[in-house]
Amino acid sequence: MGPIRIVSAAAQASGWSWAQTTALIVPVVALVGVYATYALNQRAARRERRAKTFAEALTAVEEYLEMPYRIRRRHNSPEARRDLIDQVSSLLARMAFHHAWLQIEASAVAEPYAAFVSAARAEAGVHMSEAWRQAPIEADGGMNLGQAYARDQSTAARAACIDAMRANL
Repeated sequence: MGPIRIVSAAAQASGWSWAQTTALIVPVVALVGVYATYALNQRAARRERRAKTFAEALTAVEEYLEMPYRIRRRHNSPEARRDLIDQVSSLLARMAFHHAWLQIEASAVAEPYAAFVSAARAEAGVHMSEAWRQAPIEADGGMNLGQAYARDQSTAARAACIDAMRANL
């Protein structure tokens, strides 16, 4: 007698049929499939949320790096100056928020992000000071500044930060 006949004979002796076994196994397999699909969807959603948060963190630093250009192209009014100062303050707060979030949720990324913020503040801070010392641009022709502000340290720190973010995803 083969093993299947022995099992079948034992099942018949106990009153358990193959139909009952199938009725029990099919829902279990379906539940495992549903759970696996749910888990994969949740993982993909977490990854997407994290990637979006990383992009928002990078955007805050990039906007900060653009501030020397905005300052240089400012309108000559107290309101324009106040608005630019508010923008800088808001960007500093956003960068601090993202750094804190990264320390909590993605600690491997927090240090490279802090280095990126530090490099951006060092470079853009100097450039913003220079831009404030220059007279506001009065004519449209002056809006093209002709030369970009140096961002070598920020660019290198950004690349390292993006590498850490990719590894964390």
